[in-house]
Amino acid sequence: MPLLPRWAAPYVYGVLQAAITTGVATLIAALSFAHPATGLLEAWLKPWLLAWLTMLPVVILIAPLIQRAVLRLTYDDHVARGTAKH
Repeated sequence: MPLLPRWAAPYVYGVLQAAITTGVATLIAALSFAHPATGLLEAWLKPWLLAWLTMLPVVILIAPLIQRAVLRLTYDDHVARGTAKH
């Protein structure tokens, strides 16, 4: 069951995309810096949170611009083939 209205979709996308991207990036970095005594979770969690909080506004502000650029750089092949549904 959907929890949020459709107008919130770009923001939800930004939150999830920023969380996943920064999570993967900081995990890779933490693997090389994690000390056996502190553990991987401790070495990863704080940098991930900082990276996520930094990237979240960037992704939310930039994602709509990227989506518009993609729409300008691509075309609907159904329209190009004359098979568009009206």
